[in-house]
This record gives sequence, C-alpha cells and structure tokens, in this order.
Amino acid sequence: MKILIALILLFSLSIAAVAQTPNPERQQFIRAEASLLALTHVRVIDGTGAAPSEDQTLLISNGKIQSLEASATAKVPADAQVLDLKGYTVLPGLVGMHNHMFFPMGGTPPMYSNMGSSFPRLYLANGVTTIRTTGSVAPFTDLEIKRLIDAGRMIGPKMHITAPYLEGRGSFTPVMHELTGPEDARRMVDFWADEGATSYKAYMNITRDELRAAVEEAHKRGLKVTGHLCSIGYREAAEIGIDDLEHGLFADSEFVPNKQPDQCPGGGAMQTSLRQLDLNGDAAKETIRTLVAKKVAITSTLPVFEAAGAPLAQSGIGAASALLNPRMLNVMSTDARVRYLTARARVSPTSDYVSLLRKAMDFERAFVQAGGLLLAGLDPTGNGGIVAGFGDLREVELLVEAGFTPLEAIKIASFNGAKFLGEEARIGSVAVGKQADLMIVKGNPAANVADIEKVEIVFKDGVGYDSEKLIQSVQGLVGIR
Repeated sequence: MKILIALILLFSLSIAAVAQTPNPERQQFIRAEASLLALTHVRVIDGTGAAPSEDQTLLISNGKIQSLEASATAKVPADAQVLDLKGYTVLPGLVGMHNHMFFPMGGTPPMYSNMGSSFPRLYLANGVTTIRTTGSVAPFTDLEIKRLIDAGRMIGPKMHITAPYLEGRGSFTPVMHELTGPEDARRMVDFWADEGATSYKAYMNITRDELRAAVEEAHKRGLKVTGHLCSIGYREAAEIGIDDLEHGLFADSEFVPNKQPDQCPGGGAMQTSLRQLDLNGDAAKETIRTLVAKKVAITSTLPVFEAAGAPLAQSGIGAASALLNPRMLNVMSTDARVRYLTARARVSPTSDYVSLLRKAMDFERAFVQAGGLLLAGLDPTGNGGIVAGFGDLREVELLVEAGFTPLEAIKIASFNGAKFLGEEARIGSVAVGKQADLMIVKGNPAANVADIEKVEIVFKDGVGYDSEKLIQSVQGLVGIR
C-alpha cells in the first residue's frame, strides 16, 4: 500500500511539473529573447495619438520598457541583444475588444466551433497581444487556453474571458443557453465569475429585466457587461447600466417604428430604420448624448460588416485586397474557404450596402467627437470572412476609412481597449515602465495605414515572436481547430 501511495504521489508530482513546463515548440517561433534587448533606430508610434518619434532606441529589460530616447543620445548596454530597426515602426500591441476564439462552421441552424489551435497564434502573429473574448460558446475551453498561455505552455495573446452569452428566448443558434428569467441571469453571472470569467455579453433576445439582473450582479463583483442587442435599444440599455455596446450603430433597434418592448424586430426592419436615420437629427443626437453621459463605450467591428455586404471594388470599402486577402484565405481549411467565397459571390455588385456602412462609420466618429470611448475588434463570425488577427488589422484600416487619422485609429485599437479593461497602466501604449507588448512593422503606418499589415515581429512581455512563422504554422487550420 505504501508503494502504491508513493507511486500515486510521484505521478501527481510529475503531472504538476509538466503543467509548469514551457512549450518546447515555442523556441522555433522566437526572433528575440534576452534579459536586455535594445530596439535601435526605430520610429515609435506610442498609441496615445501623439505624433511619431523618429530614430528612437527602446530598451527592454525583463519584459518591460526600461527606457525610450533618441538614438543619438541613447546608451545601449554592452550586454544587450540589439535589433537595428531602421525603416521600421514600433507600435503598442493591439487590444482586441471583440475577439472570439470561435469561428462559424455553417449549417442550419448555424453552428460555431472553437479554434483553440489556430486563433491564439494568429492573433499574436498579427500584433494583437491582448484580447477580450466578448462571448463564448466553449467557456471552459477558453479558460483553459488562457491558463495554458499564462503558464507558457501555449503561444497566444493575453486573454480576458467573457462568460457564455446572456441570451433570452429565441436564440438563432443552439450553442447559446436561453435564459428563463432574471434569476437565471443572476445565477449565470455568479457561476461564471466563480469559474474565472471577467466580463459578460448580453445578446439579441435578452429582456430588460434579465439585463438589469445581470448588470446588477456583475457590478457587485466589479465586472462589466457589454451587449450585442436587438430586443433592447441603446438608450434603454444605458439607463439600465450596461458598460459597452457591440457593433456600433448596427445593433441599435430603438429607431424601428413601433418597436415592442423586449422584442427584437429583426435585421430587415433594423436596416431599414438605420438607412432612414438622420445622424444630425434629434433622435441620433440624444442616443449619443445618453451613451456619453452614462459612460457607455462602443465597440467598432467594421470588418465583419464589410465582409458581409460590401461589393468588391478597386479601392475603398470592399476592396478586393482586403476581402480576398490571400494570406487570410491560406490559413482557412478548404471547407471554410469555399463557404466564405460562396457567400461573397452572392453579394450583388450593385448593392447599396456601402451607404449603410458609411453611416455606421459616421456614427462612430460622431460618438468620439462627443467624448465617447470607442473600442475596436474584428468579430470572426458573419459569413466566415473574418479571421483572427487579419481582421484586427483591417479594423484599423477601416477606422481610417471612417475619417479617423491613422494615429487616432491606432489609439482606438490599443490604448482605448486597455483603458476599458483597467489595464492602461500596464499595456496599450509605448511608455517606460509598461509591459513590452509591441508590434514591429515595416514602413510607417502614420503615413500609410496599410503598412500596419507588414508585421514582422510581435513582442509579448519582452519576448519577440516571428509573425510569419506563426502564420505558416497554422496554414489550412482555420475552420478545423
């Protein structure tokens, strides 16, 4: 018996040791790793909206930014690993605020599966060093992936886990639990907070009483609630106390004539109402005023709407180079790629959908001009044309299409997300004392925002990963795992 107990103890200790062992595969993806790193002669876009600083030297020590000064006067320690980055730009790692770990798999009703192998690498490869999952269909998987990444056993971004959807009766997909009332909403909030979730997402058919219960329970724990709404209008949600609203203007049903309380009027009615909405009218202005006054953030997810309805064009919204990006298509499985291209083929070249997309962009800009906090994400759902990481970079480009400067767009996609998460003292901008969560791109995104796609190295906690090697490692996996 003593021998058996000893063997069991030895086995338990070995399992614990394995759980703490860094992923041995990790080394092949690393471009730079040292206790002291110097990035020299690099342009710095710090993520605060400030003008770029030219020819800088950034010193990284033990995962944090130790110093940042002009290369002409910077002192580089003799024992530092040096990367000469002339012609390159360093930016803060992006903070993705609508970045699921799952992907649409097709079917009727539609189904979704977690991409636990491909998505973590693709987010990090494209410069997204922190994500909020913003709705989960496999919450235990998301939590375990986070723990593995935090332990160094998987490669991926820092993760803030959102609990399963808080959806009311009438869900369009069986991957979501349908709430039975306010007490069920409270129960879900408490259960998933105990499991490690740090935020919640209300969905399209939730009732006002269910949302109110969820918000109250989450706020008791110091946690936040966002929402992709339909049954509840934005002003109603703001009065209830919601913290964030997903998809900008697209999910606001309050402008639908004769909308019934707690009822989603459907996508067709909402699109019609939004097409007719005057952004300079009293109703739209009152919505923006209410959201700003109640400190409700908005998350922009322009790529998923561009992919769904914008016709292919030579430039601007719906550009073929974005919607048919070969690097993105190559990471998809054959099935996923065919499903997406088939969906794209159904989009009419004469569609006037772009006018609605433009109005949504104008709404986001008006919200920011009024003092609102705009966040950025990609939402890898829709018709399957939005893939982890690639969509985050496209979001920055589309924010520029919306009228923001490249520097403003980068701030929205980095610092603003960090601020909403309460992490701005650690991440979200390039500053001395912060974590070295950085992306290195060839060129100058401040002058040409498309250069943001030229990611070569991504630093997370001071470790520099090779972007292209990470992307190549998951070729053909999106849509499988």
